[in-house]
Amino acid sequence: MERIGFIGLGLMGHGMAKNLLAKGHALSFRAHRNRANLDDLLAAGARELPSLAEVAGASDIVFICVTGSPQVESVMADGLLDGSRAGQLIVDCSTAEPDSTTRLREACAARGVSFVDAPLARTPKEAEEGRLNTMVGASDADFARLAPVMKAFCENVIHVGPPGSGHVLKLINNFLALSIATSTAEAFAAAAKAGLPLAKLVEVISAGGVSSGVFRMIAEGAARGDFNGMKFSIANGRKDMSYYTHMAESLGVASFIGEAVHQSLVQAAALGYGPRFMPSLIEAQEQLNNFKIVAR
Repeated sequence: MERIGFIGLGLMGHGMAKNLLAKGHALSFRAHRNRANLDDLLAAGARELPSLAEVAGASDIVFICVTGSPQVESVMADGLLDGSRAGQLIVDCSTAEPDSTTRLREACAARGVSFVDAPLARTPKEAEEGRLNTMVGASDADFARLAPVMKAFCENVIHVGPPGSGHVLKLINNFLALSIATSTAEAFAAAAKAGLPLAKLVEVISAGGVSSGVFRMIAEGAARGDFNGMKFSIANGRKDMSYYTHMAESLGVASFIGEAVHQSLVQAAALGYGPRFMPSLIEAQEQLNNFKIVAR
């Protein structure tokens, strides 16, 4: 069994680590500020170590599950890279900038370490259930080694191409998801202003080809005044769209819709909704349009 190091035991990371332990992997971690969700992992046999270098030294595969590129770069610089050794895999499960991923991959290769990008799809609920999806950018050999391990917490482990491909595809995935989220919030505003019952909007869209998982996560709860249906923060969405639009610009791809989605999230964050979940884009629409959309 591969020995696992884990960095980032947040909403997603906790479920991933729990399922790795349940499948029999030895797991080491270094805690961050929040210790609220560590007790069950420690009770299941996880080992807390004081430094990232020691986590690297105790592991064959290290998973990083943090917010984005600045945090991944910080983790690598704070001892993980220095503590790594030839033959290890370092697996970045964050949503990151492809340029940053390339630099980190090159720094790891100089030490004989493979840096794999394996960002995630689905939510903390599926992380706890061991049913995440992942899109892996890796060599054939690294993917063959990694896939059985990731099956501990993933329903679908998809090899999408060579190193770097995972983070590119993840940004495209999130662009599509966030386009639906921002469009749904605007649709709620237009429907409410026109006097349409929101429940009927949800019923009609959910029954047709426009329906999607993202639409239902936002709309079904929000129509009842519940803004917690999609547990992904507006701040994280703004970050991901900044990465996407930067990538599109570097590729020379016209990105009118991407820029509009990005600026919608920038605006919502500027209004103070950044820490809230995606359905609160509807609350931002209420403030922008100066009328109540959803009855509380």
